[in-house]
Amino acid sequence: MTIDEVTAIAGEALFLIIKVSAPVLLVSLIVGLIVSIFQTVTSIQEQTLTFVPKIIAVFLTLIVLGNWMLTELSEFMNRLWSNFSLYTR
Repeated sequence: MTIDEVTAIAGEALFLIIKVSAPVLLVSLIVGLIVSIFQTVTSIQEQTLTFVPKIIAVFLTLIVLGNWMLTELSEFMNRLWSNFSLYTR
């Protein structure tokens, strides 16, 4: 197995991590921004107010997109294991 092959697998794995985690992170970012704007407009400075909406939004995102996320990760692992004989040269 050459360094180029290892680098290609690592790059594919990092891209998959970014692709799978991006929806959850974006939802958390958007909900945090909305709550922050709401706090600024209403002058409510409660620090714990941001956590509950974020947790609920992330949980709902995981429920909606969890199947897709697990499918992407499973397909990547299946590709790795099916090509295992190519890596042991």
